Amino acid sequence: MKYSSALTTISLALLLSACDSERNGDLSLGPDPKLPEQHRGLVPTMKIAEPAEWGDRKPTVPQGFSITAIATDLGIPRQILVLPNGDILVAEGRGGSAAKLKPKDVIAGYIKAQGNTKVKGGNRLTLLRDADGDGSYELQTVFAENLNAPYGLAYADGNLYVANQDALVRFAYEDGQTQASAAPTKILDLPSQINHHWTKALAISPDGRQLYVAIGSNSNITERGMDAEVDRAQVWQVDVQTGAYKPYATGLRNPTALAIQPDSGQLWAVVNERDELGPDLVPDYLTSVREGGFYGWPYSYWGQNVDSRAQPQKPEKVAAAIKPDYSLGAHVAALGVDFSVPAMGAKFAEGVFVGEHGSWNRPDPVGYKVIFVPFSNGRPAGEAVDFATGFRGEDGKTRGRPVGVTVDPRGALLIADDLANTVWRVTRNQ
Repeated sequence: MKYSSALTTISLALLLSACDSERNGDLSLGPDPKLPEQHRGLVPTMKIAEPAEWGDRKPTVPQGFSITAIATDLGIPRQILVLPNGDILVAEGRGGSAAKLKPKDVIAGYIKAQGNTKVKGGNRLTLLRDADGDGSYELQTVFAENLNAPYGLAYADGNLYVANQDALVRFAYEDGQTQASAAPTKILDLPSQINHHWTKALAISPDGRQLYVAIGSNSNITERGMDAEVDRAQVWQVDVQTGAYKPYATGLRNPTALAIQPDSGQLWAVVNERDELGPDLVPDYLTSVREGGFYGWPYSYWGQNVDSRAQPQKPEKVAAAIKPDYSLGAHVAALGVDFSVPAMGAKFAEGVFVGEHGSWNRPDPVGYKVIFVPFSNGRPAGEAVDFATGFRGEDGKTRGRPVGVTVDPRGALLIADDLANTVWRVTRNQ
């Protein structure tokens, strides 16, 4: 088949799949989702809402809360870190270099690009400061630049850790510092060949001795072969002093954000699952991350649901696969997670906020919001509730796409919006 003919066939399939009423099922959320049958077509349904400016609009937050843009004109903000003195660091950049394998990848890449910002990635860290505590961050300055698609951020004991797309690095940091005093020190290289999933999420243990680095797969379902997946679809545990590392958990297709539970010290993650099994499969999820645990990719999903596309199959791996804790729904593209604090108010005091970047492969887009998953006794308990919405409007246009969500201990939720290149701050009204 000639390339142009393949594109024509794919275009027709897109049209037909968008009209297939069987693909408009409800999403299943929670600890025990009802999973539909697998649905495989020539190509997945693809739809990205048309980007638009916010103008006078803002995201919608619950009654009793207010939302403000505290930084604009950024270079693709991804993740956010609150420093001990209250300053905010924002990682900015765009990574990835994976070649397209099939004509459908070209189509998918084009469609996804229409829903993303056209701004060049900053490859830097920007510092924000509200010196007088009035909620207006009057200082917006570059803390460090010439980085390589920085994403994950962590701090402990005078050290600022940054996960670039190719390496884990460290800056020495003094309280109140507004600019890095020297180039960063490399702790270790991270898998970066191909980099289909390039983001490297980061968290640090409560004692500051261990870093956790989340590394996504190099494919949807091993299309590049298992050799391309060495050291990927994993969370690494890294000794901050020596740089020695080991796989902490495996079988996580694309763990995009990590957080440490404050009371228990337990590591949690949000994970983007595989595509091309239908608009309602496979659910992205929130889960505790167990040391030595295997979470299914590529052989199965949500426990023992077999994905026959991964060959050869390994029944012993399927049998060992851990079922995640909480389904967020298929294709919501969860890219941010953080635990709340009591200062966020009684309704949102215990649980996690999750930033959902939004789908590209459903006829009815989902995600494009920040949700709150309540916890009780250290586990998800109850239905998730919308916390910040309106990023995709009723007019079908997209004005923002949430990525990282970070809770300021003083009682505010920070949201990185990589479409509007803005950081939003949500606070309780006094």
